[in-house]
Amino acid sequence: MTDRKILYVAAGILMRADGHLLVAQRPEGKSMAGLWELPGGKIEAGETPEEALVRELREELAVDIYPSSLTPLNFASHAYESFHLVMPVFLTRDWRGEPTSQEGQNLKFVSPSELMELDAPEADIPLFSFIRDYAGKGGFA
Repeated sequence: MTDRKILYVAAGILMRADGHLLVAQRPEGKSMAGLWELPGGKIEAGETPEEALVRELREELAVDIYPSSLTPLNFASHAYESFHLVMPVFLTRDWRGEPTSQEGQNLKFVSPSELMELDAPEADIPLFSFIRDYAGKGGFA
């Protein structure tokens, strides 16, 4: 047993038709500032991971996503020093609106092979590796 708090967040892979996916750089003033991650955020009490992701992407990126367009793809479970992160990751190719930073974060679309070149939070690194390998095997085709 540990005294570490468990933090539940949901993350999304917003993938364009050309196979590039959106990453967000954590803004100054937040923990892990400057690191690149999949967009998403905390799951609030009473929310499903899908509901939380739809809400977070609307708040952070000004995009609308139907929960039915989200496909569960993978998850992260990572022990940081002061908390343990549990993060289901969903794939979508269907959203309305152009992703636009609402919280000062930098955004960019990258190919799956470019993910490993990004400085990322420890929990995201295995996910980035999985996405790169899955894409390389034609998994997103």
